[in-house]
Amino acid sequence: MRLLIIGALSGELARAAQMALSRGASLDQADNAAMAIGMLRRDARVDLVLCDLAAGVPGLLNALAQERIATPVVACGVHADAKDVAAAIKAGALDFLPLPPDPDLIAAILDAAARSSHTMVARDPVTLQTVRRAEQVAGADVSVLITGESGTGKEILARHIHRRSRRSAGAFIALNCAAIPEALLESELFGHEKGAFSGALARRIGKFEAAEGGTLLLDEIGEMDIRLQAKLLRAVQEREIDRVGGAAPVKVDVRILATTNRDLLDEVGKGRFREDLYFRLAVVSLRMPALRERPEDILPIAEHFSRRYAEANGLPQRRLSPAAQRKLLAHGWRGNVRELENAMHRAVLLADGTAIEPEAIELTGEPAASRALAADVATGIGGLVGRRMEEVERDLILETLNHTQGNRTHAATILGISIRALRNKLRDYAAQGMQVAPPAAGVAA
Repeated sequence: MRLLIIGALSGELARAAQMALSRGASLDQADNAAMAIGMLRRDARVDLVLCDLAAGVPGLLNALAQERIATPVVACGVHADAKDVAAAIKAGALDFLPLPPDPDLIAAILDAAARSSHTMVARDPVTLQTVRRAEQVAGADVSVLITGESGTGKEILARHIHRRSRRSAGAFIALNCAAIPEALLESELFGHEKGAFSGALARRIGKFEAAEGGTLLLDEIGEMDIRLQAKLLRAVQEREIDRVGGAAPVKVDVRILATTNRDLLDEVGKGRFREDLYFRLAVVSLRMPALRERPEDILPIAEHFSRRYAEANGLPQRRLSPAAQRKLLAHGWRGNVRELENAMHRAVLLADGTAIEPEAIELTGEPAASRALAADVATGIGGLVGRRMEEVERDLILETLNHTQGNRTHAATILGISIRALRNKLRDYAAQGMQVAPPAAGVAA
């Protein structure tokens, strides 16, 4: 991933940059928010911004919103004041990284932003069949639609196609259509011209132009508003885009890949997705099978994540005991590979001895795990009967956040959800007048 750091690259911020580099990130640096805004206008390949609190995080976020730039921002600082941290989070910062930096938090924040290890692990015949079909079409410059349940690894398959294509030397740009507000998505895709709207102080390059000569992945394309789909159709069909407020079209040389967890033909029938766009995107269709459909992948993927998180946390690598393997194979994996990743991350942190035993593996819906979690939040299973599901979810989220002392990254990991999903829930709870634990000074948000 590509990281933009705002602040002087010295002292603790320099250490944070070095840790990010060691985990595979590429770095750009800006001395202040104004310089950073200029860089983000010119280059849409930045995946994450790490901004020193001293550089004015709320002001930066306000400027990004004014110019419709949706790049996520993580605040950071040494001995930060709780009020400054809270102001940054309230303004829209994705997270807070206390300095001096902790390697585990750096890894967690980068993982939360990228949300993919980009490693294709395939052993099951069902998966191998999908991968072989992907490799067959990788060399052609056709659009590919990848379908499958959430968390199956659709983006990883898309990256695999890019690596095997004639465009592999070019950029791979991924845009999550579900994660960006509708008002910002058009500018993210196509860019805008100076004066196109209030706050557009200069020309801004969008994802299409950033992916020139490479591949653009439109993740969760089914979430795109139908009004924007018409403009996307023209871009896919004509290989040219119109910047917001632009006077002339801009030619682009980009291969389009798209993913969805929806049945797009069903969405077409309901009038929520354009039929002509569907057929432009689905020149070739690939389905990423659910994890429960490819049982021979479960243990190799589990071992992959075990090695990855042991290394990231500076812990010894432990094998999965036979009993732990049986436990993983017997689980239903409703959350697919993403659920397995979270389970193995927890197991690596909780394991003792020379092997990962079943006790270290906490699985969703497992009675023992439910009892342990219920005890941790001081409530019993019997006390849940008669309560509404949304109330139980709310209490679980808020108690987990209290348990982590306001640490959003760790709370999301424990709950097995994304930081974005957690922050959306917390924003709703705060709007309803509920007490939401603020990030403490010196503690990650």
